[in-house]
Amino acid sequence: MPPQKIALLTDSCADLTPRLAAENHIHVVPLRILCADGEYADGVNIRSEDIYARLRSGELPQTSLPSGQDITDALDTIAAEGYDGVIAVMLSGGLSGTYNLMRLMAEDRQDLTIRVFDSISGSLGMGLTLLQLAEDIRGGADWEELVGVRVPQLIANTFPFFSVDTLEYLQKGGRIGKVTATAGTLLQIKPLLTFAGDGQLKSVAKVRGRNQVIQKLVDLAVKACGTHRRYNLAVANGGAPKEMEVLRSRLMAALPDYDHIWEGEIDGTLSVYIGDGVLGAAVQPLD
Repeated sequence: MPPQKIALLTDSCADLTPRLAAENHIHVVPLRILCADGEYADGVNIRSEDIYARLRSGELPQTSLPSGQDITDALDTIAAEGYDGVIAVMLSGGLSGTYNLMRLMAEDRQDLTIRVFDSISGSLGMGLTLLQLAEDIRGGADWEELVGVRVPQLIANTFPFFSVDTLEYLQKGGRIGKVTATAGTLLQIKPLLTFAGDGQLKSVAKVRGRNQVIQKLVDLAVKACGTHRRYNLAVANGGAPKEMEVLRSRLMAALPDYDHIWEGEIDGTLSVYIGDGVLGAAVQPLD
């Protein structure tokens, strides 16, 4: 018999505010961040502002997978709350081993039916998918419909875009070529990134100076939306809340027929690689 009460599970890179996670009953497992003075749990005892301060001081933290105990604790909590099914949507396997770890640990659970999905995304791309799934569950969608159709559909049709103020940390973290990083810094080129089909970050546009970033993010979202008439929107920021409000207003004006518009703050894990001054916009066609 398929599960009747379905829980949602993700990791801290989904960039859901604590309020949104709680309101939508989304359980979150923290990734680990290794700093000079010890190990921290992303979103629990370290946040993006702490990472920015460490980066500015010259420290380069490292990121690590969630602990097995944190995953076990989350699944124990879900079982104790009376759920019998779990849909887990995890950070892109192209960036992290979190998805594979979750998949392996799910196989050991006899008390829960668990389906684990690679989001092939991160940040507001993951968050959008989970928030829409919460809507679908409230609307009465059943297990087979969700895992067989809806989750794959949402993953394939969620398009997040990010501006990065500096390529320095991506280069230091081994996530981008050194030549590209140097040239971009010298020319004040601001790359806009998205997720490639293999789940790794790729550049989709470049603009000169921050004043062009917001309009380009809006343009990319409009193009990704195409002729779709039903869609969700999301915006996010890392250390740029005022600019995010401008982005939000322009995105809503350009795509006014949204079902929902959600916002998030870039998590500590991704901040290690992209620094502050980050803006993000996403669109998720639903029809």
